[in-house]
Amino acid sequence: MVTLAYEERALTFECAGERLVGIVAAPHDARVGLVIVVGGPQYRAGSHRQYVLLARRLASAGVAVMRFDYRGLGDATGAMIPFEEAVADVAAAMDAFAAACPSLERIVLWGLCDAASLALLYWHATRDRRVAGLVLADPWITSEQEFAQSQARHYLARPFQLAFWKKLVSGGVDVKGALADVKSVLGTLARRGSGAAAAAAPFQQRMSQGLADFHDPVLLVLSGDLTARDFRQYCETHAEWQNLIARDNVAHGNIPDANHTFAGAAARGEVERLTAEWLAANVTGRS
Repeated sequence: MVTLAYEERALTFECAGERLVGIVAAPHDARVGLVIVVGGPQYRAGSHRQYVLLARRLASAGVAVMRFDYRGLGDATGAMIPFEEAVADVAAAMDAFAAACPSLERIVLWGLCDAASLALLYWHATRDRRVAGLVLADPWITSEQEFAQSQARHYLARPFQLAFWKKLVSGGVDVKGALADVKSVLGTLARRGSGAAAAAAPFQQRMSQGLADFHDPVLLVLSGDLTARDFRQYCETHAEWQNLIARDNVAHGNIPDANHTFAGAAARGEVERLTAEWLAANVTGRS
């Protein structure tokens, strides 16, 4: 019989009149905690159980971990909300986590895609001094128009790629789904001319302000996927972001062969390793 080095338990807590659901994996008297902020539309298990496995690996290393569903996701009640409006949900999760693990002295926020963006928005909005670090995986930073432009470039390049034709002939291309995606992209681009918001969205400014004012350790993990490429391109064309991610408190982890959710044992394991080693070097040993 295997004895776990941590206890795993479920809890519920309230946010704006709705019930949120979280899972805590906590070693006894853990001093450092990590909240996995879930991006939409996912829930607390994550794609291919990534968050379950990440939580258990970190808990085995002495870090208490909480993963949770915010409003409208998973088993949480309420209507689904945009990530920009989920700051209160993160605040409620932080409070519930601290109450469930009273020995915690510092908490790290971990997020993938728009959850990484939400982690920065949370810090920007609250300046919560419990936050001792940020792990940002493939942060979502593009506006709707910019993302549509990036997708359009992707689809325009596909007919000139041999791999695409091989995949098409072998039946590996979801033609109906691809056509629906192209239609959606064209619709988004068409709205640009109607005067719909094409300028930088406010959440990008709040993200940069939050990162600029955060002086504790940050780990930025980027895959080889489209969202990561968009993030890199955004930083290359915005001097403010170039300077922010080049600061001494920002560590970098690149996994170029991984997709956006770090699917597969190798990519998922690399994210776990990077997170665990960064925590040990920058957070758990801090006095």
